[in-house]
Amino acid sequence: MGTVSTHTVPTYSSTHAAPHSAAPTGLPSADEAVAHTLLNCLLREVSGPEHETAVIDGHLLLRLPRRGVLLKVALRRTSFIGAHRFRGPVAEQRGTGWSELGWRRLAEYTHAELTLRTGARNDEFLAQVDASHQGVRAALAAPRPALDGGRLATYLASEQSLRLGHRFHPTPKARSGDPALWSAYAPEAAAAFPLHLLAVREHLTVQESAEPGATDPLDRLHAVPEGYRLLPAHPWQYALLHEHPSLRAAIARRDILDLGRGRSRFTATASVRTLYDGDTFLKFSLNVRITNCLRKNASYELAGAVALTRLLGPALAELATRFPGSGMLREPAYRSLAIPGPDGRPDLALLEGFGVIVREGLDAHLRPGTTPLLAAAIADEYPTGPAHISRLLADSDPGSALSWWRDYLALLLPPVLAAYFDHGLVLEPHLQNVVVCVDADGRPAQVLFRDLEGTKLLPEHHADTLAVLPPEVAGPLTYDAERGWNRVVYCLVVNHVSDMLAALADLHPETEPALWAEVRRVLQEYADEHGCPARLGALLSGAPLPAKANLLTRWERTADGEAGYVRLPSPFAEDVLSGATRTDDVWSAR
Repeated sequence: MGTVSTHTVPTYSSTHAAPHSAAPTGLPSADEAVAHTLLNCLLREVSGPEHETAVIDGHLLLRLPRRGVLLKVALRRTSFIGAHRFRGPVAEQRGTGWSELGWRRLAEYTHAELTLRTGARNDEFLAQVDASHQGVRAALAAPRPALDGGRLATYLASEQSLRLGHRFHPTPKARSGDPALWSAYAPEAAAAFPLHLLAVREHLTVQESAEPGATDPLDRLHAVPEGYRLLPAHPWQYALLHEHPSLRAAIARRDILDLGRGRSRFTATASVRTLYDGDTFLKFSLNVRITNCLRKNASYELAGAVALTRLLGPALAELATRFPGSGMLREPAYRSLAIPGPDGRPDLALLEGFGVIVREGLDAHLRPGTTPLLAAAIADEYPTGPAHISRLLADSDPGSALSWWRDYLALLLPPVLAAYFDHGLVLEPHLQNVVVCVDADGRPAQVLFRDLEGTKLLPEHHADTLAVLPPEVAGPLTYDAERGWNRVVYCLVVNHVSDMLAALADLHPETEPALWAEVRRVLQEYADEHGCPARLGALLSGAPLPAKANLLTRWERTADGEAGYVRLPSPFAEDVLSGATRTDDVWSAR
């Protein structure tokens, strides 16, 4: 699905299920979590756009029109953009009554509905939902180590607290491979482990650096003989690739020395394949399917990370000066294997499979006295770790929550908008790509953006820069202005702001109109100061919001980069900001 859908999700009732806190009191079961996630996807991408939903008497009713099934679930709280909070089991109508529906049956109904809708089957889908259920169940059952109270331990606990995954993805915890290996290396299992180290003859390595010393974090991991370079590997990836014939032959020739496990322990972060030792992040390739795709560093991504770090230096410096409460973790180097294949070129499976990207650590960026926390952990629907908003704002009143929100938006929104409008730079500030640094009182003091893989350039701003890059690198780094804007609005507003806002609204449901009004205020202030660019003007006037269609993308087996969007009702429309009630088309449940 490579184009933007023109469907608009119908408006939803904004009447809260209860005037008091709607926050959950505990974690859901794996069965309930998977069912709610599937229901989120159906609401956003299937039944909502076709006006087959209603909110009645504290319940969401949702019809699958082609399968002919009517579903119902109780609500903890409703949302202006349809991102409702569910509670309890999903039920289906049978005759004149309702019967509880398990997650597996709901997955089968989803499979049937999408088959009828698209005219095509996806024989992987049910197995992937099952794999995700296994992943959620394992994550919920994994023991959680006690925290030592230190800043690094708290940060790493936030990275490892996402037990349920993306709530608008049909298979957020799907994974391939041996479950035993997953439990050894998964963030949800609090995994920390040494790397597998190789010493590779210099002429059989490939690397790029944006500045002197950028590869030092690799070289200091272990001493190697003269004429060799140190190449660390994720131990899971080494287990997957160690029987590759060219690799075995190079080890037999002593072109590669297998040094075994290193001494330093690295901790798995939320992305699974990016590891942190407290000094430097290392982003490894991992030939494991997680959610949609194999998590390996393509050759153009290796080169692209260093190219962006080099080329964006002036823009990032300007943004850091204008917005001192924000920054970007750069990726100044990569290294990999360059063992010739049968055609004499570097074997691509090994070059990409052993490619490692060096990303800056946090310490050089942190403001004094702050603690870094993963934004996704703060905004999680459930209190799964020490970073959750309910812990940062424990016993707060609505006024304190609004004050926290104002500070947060002032740090987050302006630099992303300035990157796009002033520098032609498309950041990807979704919840897993932002680290929030809070002070001793839990208030936001700084935001750090990370992961250059999703950062793109607008060609009208960067034509000269793109022209000097190899086409295979320049192409994946480029978005046109409309595609880039959709990506910015989705990541910034739909994925990030709306979920963080939802977590706050769970604590104080009556504040949702005021929370959205604050978002609009910050956007309007930026527009007023910068001539109100047309795309931002449309957003402020209530144009529907683009939401990534994760369910349809997974069903159609489309690459993530080619995912399409569905449209959500705007929270910036005047009736929302005035607190007026919005209603859906009410239809009878027969």
